[in-house]
Amino acid sequence: MKLRHVVLGSLPLLILAGLVSPLKTSTINLHTFIGCAVREFTFLARKPGCKGMRITTDACWGRCETWEKPVLDPPYIDAHHRVCTYNETKLVTVKLPNCAAAVDPSYTYPMAIRCDCGVCATATTECETV
Repeated sequence: MKLRHVVLGSLPLLILAGLVSPLKTSTINLHTFIGCAVREFTFLARKPGCKGMRITTDACWGRCETWEKPVLDPPYIDAHHRVCTYNETKLVTVKLPNCAAAVDPSYTYPMAIRCDCGVCATATTECETV
């Protein structure tokens, strides 16, 4: 299932809230790794009217090669910026604990199946330029 075809209400929480933290280490040197891989992460799932719950899932992580070079014609730069992004995901639904009576305890989030270096799609990814 392509990520752009899925409504992802919880993905921005994963990225923007800064609650994502790596759990396990591997034999790969993460300081020098260039590429995009599935990696285990833990985040705090929250919803108004419910108690938060720590969830461990798979997410995309990595650094992709990028470059820019000057050219003579407008816009005067040839840029190649790729980001580590979801290629295939699976939606997982859990029930949050201690929800108020009128609150649906269901919480759905994406789990990465496959990740690739690709163009940043603002529909599914927080794209930031410097």
